[in-house]
Amino acid sequence: MNLPTQQASIAWTFHPYNSTLELAFFGTFISPSGWVGCGINPTSPEMTGTRALIAFPDPNSGQIVLLPYILDPTVKLQKSPLLSRPLDLHLLSSTATMYGGKLATVHNGAAIQIYASIKLKPNKTKIHLVWNRGLYVQGYSPTIHPTTSSDLSSIATFDVLSGSSASQHRDLTGLRVIHGTLNAISWGLLLPMGAISARYLRHIQALGTTWFYAHAGIQLFAFTLGTAGFALGIRLGQLSPGVEYGLHRKLGIAVFCLGALQTLALFFRPNARNKFRKYWKSYHHFVGYSCVVLGFVNVFQGFQVMGASRSYAKLCYCLGLSTLIGICIALEVNSWVVFCRKSKEEKLRREGLIGVSDKGSSAIHH
Repeated sequence: MNLPTQQASIAWTFHPYNSTLELAFFGTFISPSGWVGCGINPTSPEMTGTRALIAFPDPNSGQIVLLPYILDPTVKLQKSPLLSRPLDLHLLSSTATMYGGKLATVHNGAAIQIYASIKLKPNKTKIHLVWNRGLYVQGYSPTIHPTTSSDLSSIATFDVLSGSSASQHRDLTGLRVIHGTLNAISWGLLLPMGAISARYLRHIQALGTTWFYAHAGIQLFAFTLGTAGFALGIRLGQLSPGVEYGLHRKLGIAVFCLGALQTLALFFRPNARNKFRKYWKSYHHFVGYSCVVLGFVNVFQGFQVMGASRSYAKLCYCLGLSTLIGICIALEVNSWVVFCRKSKEEKLRREGLIGVSDKGSSAIHH
């Protein structure tokens, strides 16, 4: 059976009369000092709780060693190094073999086979297989594996008697792309565009109140798209049991909540003469800019968890973001030039060097 990630595969023979499973896992190294492992989670399709066999070069001899490990919650939280200990499964035998025999060396892309003979519980033929690979080993302690979408999805549930796979391991690439696109456009581009329109267009007297409708319209459209992207992210989490992106998820919730607060604030906006207007403006500015900054951070975090840190999609987003930053710098410089010019005119007017009738011409009276 070809497994859904890392170009890994398995082969097995199940002996029903004594519930013995002979399993061969085929994987590849991603580093000369890395590790490759696979295991069975007896309770659920997730990494925590997996009873694993991990192969890596012995730091002393360089020969491939295969050691047993139990992936308890402290491993996931990285509170302590992963140490080898006996498994509480009925493991009859296990070996690890490099392709190429005894002369084979571990290098990036080197293939390895991990064999195990396990006695399963009677009438229990459904297993949760977990596998992964890492960049290096500290002593005899494998370090954390990469955390891309592919690496966090290295789980398969299947029946060793019938060979049927569980249906939850569907291809979610399309949904992830839509989720990322909606959020990058809404939180990462449209939201700052709305902030730019409010900051720089409101001072153009010829526009009147048009700037406000442009600002509100862009922000509402951005929040609508962002809500759709957020909902899709929640759905992706439900369709990916055992896969968690802690920081990305927390930032996404924070950005959505701040966006919702900004939208609600629109309906409680005091009029210009209300004494609470200044407090509302301070709140509106703080929440708005916080939402924009966290939106930027989470978009880049999303590229990272999708394994698209060097993709054309990220390049296109960076070009769009750079354009917005360039526009902001140009408008900010223009605003300061106008401000300094008006301040100078006001100073000359107070000193009587400019007449009131020459307010816009800066003519000097002799």
